[in-house]
Amino acid sequence: MGVSVDVHQVYKYPFEQVVASFLRKYPNPMDKNVLSVKITEEKRDESTGVIYRKRIAICQNVVPEILRKVSILKVPNIQLEEESWLNPRERNMAIRSHCLTWTQYASMKEESVFRESMENPNWTEFIQRGRISITGAGFLNCILETFASTFLRQGAQKGIRIMEMLLKEQCGAPVAE
Repeated sequence: MGVSVDVHQVYKYPFEQVVASFLRKYPNPMDKNVLSVKITEEKRDESTGVIYRKRIAICQNVVPEILRKVSILKVPNIQLEEESWLNPRERNMAIRSHCLTWTQYASMKEESVFRESMENPNWTEFIQRGRISITGAGFLNCILETFASTFLRQGAQKGIRIMEMLLKEQCGAPVAE
């Protein structure tokens, strides 16, 4: 089965400022679930100018305590891997992330894009699609997918709020039309 969450947001800030804020977004006191983020690989393609980054995030396990009675869910932290391709010339950044924990029971993937807005070149469009599917948990599959869907939606909205706050703090008021 599986659940998907789609997000679309326009930040009224230039692409370069939005990407810089995204890369500094975590850890952050507004989201205590993200404990650390570490760059594990970074390289630049000299011919295209594209910057590739791989980061690993360590997050607190947010599965409700009642569901952690199941031994596979009883872990303190979850690891996420994020890969990004930043193309400064074309003013876009593609991001793919997935969960490294519970891979034999669950698949969690997100694909995101930051790009210059067609509406206004000083704005940045953000598009994200997250998908979670649970297998091998028997009757808990549905319950876990429902929880995951709610968590993904709330997490996406929280991420947008954090980005808006960081942008305002670091760059001032949004760019008007």
